[in-house]
Amino acid sequence: MRIAVVGAGMAAARFAERYGALGGPGTVTLYGAEPRGPYNRVLLAEVLAGRYDAESIALPLGAAHARPGCEVVALDVEARTLRLADGGTEEWDELVLATGANPVLPPVGGLRRSDGRGLTEGVHTLRTLEDGTRLAEEALGAKRAVVIGGGVLGVSAARALAALGARTEIVHQAPYLIERHLDAEAAEVLRGQLRTLGVDCYPGNRARAVHGRSRVEAVELANGYRLDCDLVVLACGTRPRTALAHAAGLAVATGVLVDDALGTSAPHVHAVGDCAEHLGPVRAILPGARRRIIPAGRTAEPPKYVQYEDGPAARPAGRPTSRADPTRSPGQGPGAVTGLAAPAWDQADVLARRLSGADPDARYPGWRPRARLSTGGLEYAAFGAVDETLDPGLDVLRLTDATRGSYKKLVLRGDRLVGAILLGDLAAVDALAVAFAGDGLLTGHPLHLLTRGAAMTGATSTGGPR
Repeated sequence: MRIAVVGAGMAAARFAERYGALGGPGTVTLYGAEPRGPYNRVLLAEVLAGRYDAESIALPLGAAHARPGCEVVALDVEARTLRLADGGTEEWDELVLATGANPVLPPVGGLRRSDGRGLTEGVHTLRTLEDGTRLAEEALGAKRAVVIGGGVLGVSAARALAALGARTEIVHQAPYLIERHLDAEAAEVLRGQLRTLGVDCYPGNRARAVHGRSRVEAVELANGYRLDCDLVVLACGTRPRTALAHAAGLAVATGVLVDDALGTSAPHVHAVGDCAEHLGPVRAILPGARRRIIPAGRTAEPPKYVQYEDGPAARPAGRPTSRADPTRSPGQGPGAVTGLAAPAWDQADVLARRLSGADPDARYPGWRPRARLSTGGLEYAAFGAVDETLDPGLDVLRLTDATRGSYKKLVLRGDRLVGAILLGDLAAVDALAVAFAGDGLLTGHPLHLLTRGAAMTGATSTGGPR
């Protein structure tokens, strides 16, 4: 059996490794447009900060073959062939789309050069290793940097730039940082931590324009205030790459539509990762994602897999299930389209089990929000629904320690965990993760769980567990 994987990112690498580990028959070939093989995209900010080099974030493929610099430009799902940028064609028996996503460019004036060829000098995205290399070269000589977007990537990038010596400021349109994972109180604690690390934040502000002659010199906010800078990083979310799928006649909405078996609207064609949009039920109230902790200052080999960016948003009622124009705007604003695909890790595992024959009936059960991040001294974890105002039947236990910069919050329904936030102190994260992965039942008083292994100097409780 010949399995062709279009894309050579994290989802593709995870599928290939798992398929080989399960003893799947035939060959797996990854076709990637980038000039190097798969790597851990989550660690780009760590590479930017100099904590890892490019080679240390490479991902294993098992017995699969990678063809970097080999872009797929067309698919024929009936003839089961794909066409490459160099004019060659390849046949396949099973096709896996893992085309990922593109960074969203916000509606900010002056981002592009006057001739329309690329971004203004000094303006960068951070999606590929090549992006990170260019940004690192310029960052070494930068005095002031502005990051537009205060989500996970924006915060990580800002921390990395500050570590390189640039005075860094985050402009974020939402009312507080990382609003998809944190609540307002946690975000304020995070903002204080960033301030001590050399990063100023301006939540509730929108960037209107980028100014400069030969290169960027300032970012103008909607209120007219200007932030002087010589470097700008765009971290405004991503949009699934669906052009190939759309041109091949597959059903596309925001992403390539897939069912519980990760199958698309064409037989023998599957999709995983950031490009895929699962049609099954959303298994939680709020969007989120999954990350592993990367200890600050770690010099050993980093974790091989970490889910990138934000998780899927609940699909609005009436979301189309037929083909759609892949170039259209999703209509949710730049920050809201980040990572609409379900977690690539889980999807790749399910598809590997199905195609290898290890579990032909494996099904992707849907997504539950969970996020975990550690970068340059910043640590947080979040699970499930963290906004208790969505349901009056929820109780909240909240502990804060301004001195140590930690914040802990449990959202409970009776004795069951509905959501949680840990910021600055992750001693309880494993116990919470186990409870959240199951039915959410907590044994013992949740206060004991939160204070285990940590001395808290101040605590407040709202409602309290029943």
